[in-house]
Amino acid sequence: MPITGPARKDLRVALWTRSGRLPAQATAPASENGTDTGTDAGARLAPDGSRHGPPGDGPDCGTAAEEDAHRASAGQDVGSKPGRDVTSKDDGRVRAEGTAAAGILTDGDREQDRDGDGDGPRDGDGTRAQDGDRDTDGAPDPERPAAPGSDGTGRRGRNPVGARASLVVRHGATALAAVLVLAALLLPNKLGHLTAPMFLRIPVEGICGVAVLLLLGPGGPGRLRRSVPAVAGTALGLMVVLKLLDMGFDAVYKRPFDLVLDWILLDDGQSFLRDSMGPAGAIAVVVGTVVLVLLLLVLLAWATVRLNRVLARHGAAAAGGTLVLGTVWVLCAALGVRNTAAPLAAGSSAEFLQDRVQQVRAGLRDKEEFARESADDDFADVPADRLLTGLRGKDVIFAFVESYGRSAVQDPEMAPQVSALLADGDRRLRAAGWSSRSAFLTSPTYGGGSWLAHSTFNSGLWIKNQQRYRNLTSGDRMTLTSAFRKTGAWRTVGIMPGVTRSWPEGKFYGLDHVYDSRTMGYKGPKFSWTPVPDQYSLSAFERLEHGKPGRGPMMAEIILASSHNPWAPIPRTLGWDEIGDGSVYDAIEESGKDPEEVWKDPAQVRTEYRRAIEYSLTSLITYVEKYGDENTVLVFLGDHQPVSTVTEDRFGRDVPVSILARDPAVLERVSDWDWQPGLKPGPDAPVWRMDAFRDRFLSAYGDRPGAASAARR
Repeated sequence: MPITGPARKDLRVALWTRSGRLPAQATAPASENGTDTGTDAGARLAPDGSRHGPPGDGPDCGTAAEEDAHRASAGQDVGSKPGRDVTSKDDGRVRAEGTAAAGILTDGDREQDRDGDGDGPRDGDGTRAQDGDRDTDGAPDPERPAAPGSDGTGRRGRNPVGARASLVVRHGATALAAVLVLAALLLPNKLGHLTAPMFLRIPVEGICGVAVLLLLGPGGPGRLRRSVPAVAGTALGLMVVLKLLDMGFDAVYKRPFDLVLDWILLDDGQSFLRDSMGPAGAIAVVVGTVVLVLLLLVLLAWATVRLNRVLARHGAAAAGGTLVLGTVWVLCAALGVRNTAAPLAAGSSAEFLQDRVQQVRAGLRDKEEFARESADDDFADVPADRLLTGLRGKDVIFAFVESYGRSAVQDPEMAPQVSALLADGDRRLRAAGWSSRSAFLTSPTYGGGSWLAHSTFNSGLWIKNQQRYRNLTSGDRMTLTSAFRKTGAWRTVGIMPGVTRSWPEGKFYGLDHVYDSRTMGYKGPKFSWTPVPDQYSLSAFERLEHGKPGRGPMMAEIILASSHNPWAPIPRTLGWDEIGDGSVYDAIEESGKDPEEVWKDPAQVRTEYRRAIEYSLTSLITYVEKYGDENTVLVFLGDHQPVSTVTEDRFGRDVPVSILARDPAVLERVSDWDWQPGLKPGPDAPVWRMDAFRDRFLSAYGDRPGAASAARR
């Protein structure tokens, strides 16, 4: 029966502590007969169970058993009496646990001091309660039931709205932590896979991680229980960073990021940002990237720590849920259940880490494999007088057109214009007595890494990564260009407008002299990434080397860089007598398009790429028309396909290659190559790997032992 009576009396409940200090006052319900069921402040239990209070401070309410009887007769739960004391094991005294600010504790907030030392609650293993048992602000579990009228922290509610808001925030933080961890585990490493169904799966790594945390706590070693979640969260953040790098490299190079060899390419990425966005924009992107990486690491560490706290408070429920999810995962994996796009049972993060480990191992093995490949060179011992005998007296030019890929001549959006330009150039050259043959070469790189293609073409080895490039250029492998120098019959030069600092690799390539952007006499502006326009580079070659009177035969390697991304602004074709020192390009650069604006629209990117290729090809064709003669032999090719924004992941890694000459005997020597007539290779033109070109070229124009070796390629 509820207590009814005309008056209810406020009572002070005595909370006896070892120090004997008096806590704040609290109210207690009156008994049925109107007498006090509690005791005044300072009341304590005598050894016989009776209560005694200070003299003159109220009647004695009898023993604890009588008090319980009173409460039972009032229809109250004896165990839920506010301020109910717990007898400690060591001295049998009644101790109350609570906060001084509130004065009393409700059952939802009361925790037991297991050793009776008065210094706070203990974990189940007897250790001091850690942060993992309470929220970060010291408050108890928001999911633990609170007594009526309390604010969820053990205090009587003075602001119920604020208490509810705090509870919502805490639940929201836990949900956010769970979402962050799941997203990190399910995040793919390719942009094309970044779809909603990829995140609607069950990650086995998450199930295993929860199982490990449950095994560690709350009975596990305290330090290990606290450190494992933080370390796991940081590792998860690093994995997300690596996945994001993979996305970027897949978008540009069509391959994942190499943990060992690709860090140098980040510098190239910064150069691209500086050229397309300006120095301030590039710095902002770099700073933003660093902040994002740090934020990812901190957020995921926080998320795993918070989830570990929730697991520690709800161990039984978490264990049951983990068992259920684990069973569902096994069944889905066995039955091959899919959610339209991917298997419902996900193990992608584990597979991702396994792939990275295999990648590192493959890189270590690749060093030995490359050493064996480098040692096998059929031309290493060919005497100089037997090299390139079919080209003696000719001026041989190898020209690379940056990003000139199969897409330029076959993509329906750009091929009509590029094909028309090549057809017109071929018509004019044939009228002047030139002949040409064309095909495709498969590049070892995609979207960038031009030096890998240049070294593959020159060395006859497949240079697919930076480790191979370093090993190659530090050795003594004979390159195509150094073969010309070895004969002593040619002067060898390089026109390298993209080189802006010392380039020691020039010695490896056997070049007598290298003209870079600093030594070509250019006084004009930089066109985005390109320090020197292509037409000026060819004009400088003519002025500095090819056009000198009385010179002997020469071999030149020329890099045409104007078609390097970001493809804005693009130079304009000028009359060859207008170029001068390049100052004329100032007005052209100022009137060009802003690369930052171009790259906001993929359609504009594709258009400007096509225009850049047309400019480079026009510069080269008109140079041959004006300055070529019966002793000129030109081989020009692309180094790699452009980035996937242009290619849309079509047409593979093939690049066009063409050879031109006025002397019919030059092309007669390559008649067995079955290359197609003209400057444009058709869709069914022959395709070679780029590393096959050196040996076949040296075989066609000189003497080569062991021809069967080249045929195997």
